[in-house]
Amino acid sequence: MNSTFLARRQPLWLLRCGPMGYALACALLYLLLMVTAHAHGVADGDKGYIQEISGTHLMPFTYLGAKHMVTGYDHLLFLAGVIFFLYRLKDIALYVSLFAIGHSITMLYGVYAGVGVNPYVIDAIIGLSVVYKALDNLGAYQRWFGFQPNTKAATLIFGLFHGFGLAAKIQELEIAGDGLLPNLLAFNVGVEIGQLLALGAILIAMGYWRRTAAFLKHAYTANVALMCAGFMLIGYQLTGLVVS
Repeated sequence: MNSTFLARRQPLWLLRCGPMGYALACALLYLLLMVTAHAHGVADGDKGYIQEISGTHLMPFTYLGAKHMVTGYDHLLFLAGVIFFLYRLKDIALYVSLFAIGHSITMLYGVYAGVGVNPYVIDAIIGLSVVYKALDNLGAYQRWFGFQPNTKAATLIFGLFHGFGLAAKIQELEIAGDGLLPNLLAFNVGVEIGQLLALGAILIAMGYWRRTAAFLKHAYTANVALMCAGFMLIGYQLTGLVVS
């Protein structure tokens, strides 16, 4: 089962679902993202607590990092797309490690160096990463351009952008300079813990799904829904950029 196989199944899927299937999937995803997008920012309670403390606080920042990743639907959508057709644990570990390296570098650098990034632009690029991966899973680049982009390089590069997205969220916390580096490292450890927890849940769910005939039947549909989710993320963030 691979993206080329999905590309061959496209006409059959279109006959089954048709335009109404696309419209319904996009509408449902739009409603879901409109609700969850408001919850993805920094919680007022977390921000208030961070602003009141100074010095090194490893456990609170580890918790915040894990919480942010577990509730970070945009990061998880990208990860779900990355592992969608990965069956061997060593392949999953490689791609997840590339993603972790990428977002760790830019998250730590972005906050510690005080790099100013527009959160709407970065989050729109994160949405683009979801679209990119969904199209990759659908075999679109082979059909359209006749070649397959380097998936490892793409995972690392988009990981860098995801890291700037994390940095923008951390900068909203207005962390005190005292103990900044150890607190950032603790936050990053929490992000990785949250990523592993979320990834474990995704792998368990996909493991059960892959054992059924429904996986071959609906894999194309799932990636079209993933692509729609990415476009909704892009639209939501660009709208925020315009009205802000």
